[in-house]
Amino acid sequence: MESKSRRTFLKETAGAALGLSCGGSVLTAACTSGEDSHGGGPVESQWAMVIDMEKSQDPAVREACYEACIQAHNIPRIEDPEERIRWIWDEEYQDVFPDQVHDQLPDDVKHAPVMVLCNHCMNPPCVRVCPTQATWKREEDGIVMMDMHRCIGCRYCMAACPYGSRSFNWRDPRPLIDKDAQGNVASDFPTRTRGVVEKCNFCAERLREGLQPACVEAANQVPGGEGALMFGNLADPGSEVNQVLSSQRTITRRVALGTGPNVFYIV
Repeated sequence: MESKSRRTFLKETAGAALGLSCGGSVLTAACTSGEDSHGGGPVESQWAMVIDMEKSQDPAVREACYEACIQAHNIPRIEDPEERIRWIWDEEYQDVFPDQVHDQLPDDVKHAPVMVLCNHCMNPPCVRVCPTQATWKREEDGIVMMDMHRCIGCRYCMAACPYGSRSFNWRDPRPLIDKDAQGNVASDFPTRTRGVVEKCNFCAERLREGLQPACVEAANQVPGGEGALMFGNLADPGSEVNQVLSSQRTITRRVALGTGPNVFYIV
């Protein structure tokens, strides 16, 4: 399939998929109820990330985050932007927050790079459109997960996601993964195959070991990057993210859609 066809697919199906995900409207009660993906009530806890937009302007911070994510998840290095696999990357402010842009906004703000990733929404439309339950929301902590073995490559989740947070493997990614001299990949994280979708998983495999996400850890190791990314549990009143959210002015992406993003930005 050619590049033009890929873009056309996403544009033409985005509206339909978003509508299907919540019974015709992303603002219906079904999509704003705060229930988990199986209708079993609120999640027990909710992991969230806070990104300081000023501190993350530092190219060294962003590069450290991107490289840490690549190494932790065996992400292939693909130069073609139409086929690139992205778990965390940057886009211009005006594209990330189109509802926060006005004519008087300075150009340096409009074009400033903003780090973006999967928002692990409270009400994820991607989950509702997946026909095989390859993507689901974990009841214990609210992380929106992917089971690449169950993915059939229909890309409905890509069309439903209003944040462009998912990537599709148009080719076998394994030959393009970093390897050492012995041919070993960087980490034990499972490699993927052609024809499946993937995305950020909030480093669920690291959380299981009591570690912070790779990008958060990497940012804090860069001089001046401490606090550029913060991570914690919204259900814990004493968590760092809750303290920051209660004391700093923060925004989230496309609030009017009712998805309930769990990635917050300090402005």
